[in-house]
Order: sequence, then structure tokens, then C-alpha cells
Amino acid sequence: MRPGVRPHSSSRRLRLLLIALAAAAGLLLLIAGPAGADAISPEAGPTKNAVDTDTLYKIVFFMGCAVVGVVWAILFYSLFRFRARRRRVPPQIRGNTALEISWTVAATTIVVAIATVELIMLPGIKNPQASGPDGLAEARSENATVDQPPVPGGKGINVKVSGQQYFWRFQYPNGAVSFHDLIAPRDTTVTLDITSNDVAHSWWIPDLGPKFDAIRGYTNQSWFKATKTGTFEGQCAEFCGPNHTFMTAKVVVVEPDRYQQWVEDQKKQIQQAQKQVLKEKPRFEGAGG
Repeated sequence: MRPGVRPHSSSRRLRLLLIALAAAAGLLLLIAGPAGADAISPEAGPTKNAVDTDTLYKIVFFMGCAVVGVVWAILFYSLFRFRARRRRVPPQIRGNTALEISWTVAATTIVVAIATVELIMLPGIKNPQASGPDGLAEARSENATVDQPPVPGGKGINVKVSGQQYFWRFQYPNGAVSFHDLIAPRDTTVTLDITSNDVAHSWWIPDLGPKFDAIRGYTNQSWFKATKTGTFEGQCAEFCGPNHTFMTAKVVVVEPDRYQQWVEDQKKQIQQAQKQVLKEKPRFEGAGG
């Protein structure tokens, strides 16, 4: 023993190191808790598919943190436990069948666990949820879809979402049209047919569900059912040109009666605009002649 070195000082340093690693892991979990959940995972608003997406992300994230923590703990333990010492020849280990089988089985178990959780939760993220008792029912799109089932119970609203440099256009089944702001009734399942009129865009309202590309000539389907009113902001998440940053979007969730009143107002405005076009058409045709 060297002078000035107390017995078992190495083991004490190792314990202090492991305690420090555990404290760091605890701090990470504290930061990733409810107060800062959106900093490490998708935002989860008042929709089931958004909450399920956020939950699935956290499950995979914390499983990854656990794996990294175990690997780091073994790494630092090995660095201190088997570090070089004077007049000591380290053992030459050329293979350990039990250890190799163990980490292979552990990795396979983790992959199978993640796959099982995803397969269990994926239908709830992809398939529309039934509307609530106060939900509205409006005509669905005439185009059949093969990859998204209809809303259970038949109560729902289908909105066509079209991206165009640099705004979003929303077409409702009752003839109403809006730009930039999508108006939706509370507690009603809203299915979305997402496409583009020109270049590739990406529809994303983080609080309300997953992100989907808007591609010309192709239609993606998504859905949401907001259980509370409010304004939820989003952004085109696909670089679509020099003004991409200004291509924002909003979903305004209102009470069902207010939504119905808004639809009637929109239809009246469209009818008035059509009458005005018919009224002015002869004058423009005469000028053109």
C-alpha cells in the first residue's frame, strides 16, 4: 500500500461516481417531468391521438435513457475497477459466452417490447375516434378511402386541407371555405384529407396530432377530436419556398352551436359573392368584346 492512501479508497471513489451518475439521471428525469415535458417530446393537446403519440414517444425515450444509463454505469465501473496498476498484468479476456448471450437476449427483449407497445397504441393514433354526444354530423367526402376507416357512429366532419404557396385552404362538406384558420366544433371528430396544389408542404398542428405531408396528386388522411375550445397554432413543416416561414396555420375549436352559426355565415357570404360575380359578368364580358 502506498503511503497516504487509505484502504478501499478506490471503492469509495467508485461509489461516489455511481451516486453522481444516479443524481444526474434523476435530474434528467426531473427536467423531463410534467413541467418540461414538451421540451423533449411532442406537444399533447386535447386530442387522443396527440396524447397517444406523446405517450409512445416518452416510453421509447425513457427506455433509451435506461439503456444508456446501464451502459454508462458498466463503462465507468469497468474503467475504475480494471484500470491499469503498477506491477499488475490485466487479465486477457477473449470471450464470454454467457455475457454475449445475455446482451443479445436483452437487446432482443427491448426491441420486442417497443414493437409490442407500438402495435398496441398505433390503431388508436391512426383510426378516428367516435365523436362525443354533442358532436356534429355532416356529409363526408364522396371519395372513398382505403387506409383510414370511417368515424365510428357516423358522426363527424370531413375537411379537405389544401396547401399552396403560402397559405392553407380548408373546404368543408357543407360548402363553406376558409383560409389560414380551420374552424372545428368541440367534441367532434374531424377527419382531414390533406393534399397540395403546387409544391410539397406539411400540415402540422402540434397540439392536435401527427404531422402529414401535403403532396400534389396524393391525399394523406389524418384526424383529431378536440375536447376543449381554444386556438391551436401550427406551421408548415416542409420547406416549400422563400416564404415558407410565413406559412402558418391555426385550428380554432368552438362550441358546436357557434360552429353552425359560422357555417351559415360563410355560406351566405359565398352566395352573395356568387351573385355579385353573375351581376358583374356581363359588364366584363362586354369590355372584353
